[in-house]
Amino acid sequence: MASSEEFVQFACEQASGAGEITYRKMFGEYGVYCDGKLFALICGDQFFLKITDAGRALCPNLKEAPPYDGAKPYFFIEDLDDRESLTKLVSVTCAALPPPRPKKVRAGRQKKA
Repeated sequence: MASSEEFVQFACEQASGAGEITYRKMFGEYGVYCDGKLFALICGDQFFLKITDAGRALCPNLKEAPPYDGAKPYFFIEDLDDRESLTKLVSVTCAALPPPRPKKVRAGRQKKA
């Protein structure tokens, strides 16, 4: 079941205190970014957050589940209504993730100044 854009917008709004939250359609579902870092997936109107040691220390009882068949587990976030807790969890998770890789410039194309 594909996710609704309304759910995606709601989830992103709830996490917006952690930084600039954006999303992109990926393989029929959505990737969620904070300040350019991919930190979560939304699949089937469910929110899945990348697992980090910092996130596990903050919320040790979070359930883990794969967002889709064959995927590695992510934290499955059931309660998006607690905006403050979600913001803290997203903040510590994103701080623990490596910076996004610089985009490669394709051969024959020049980057606009």
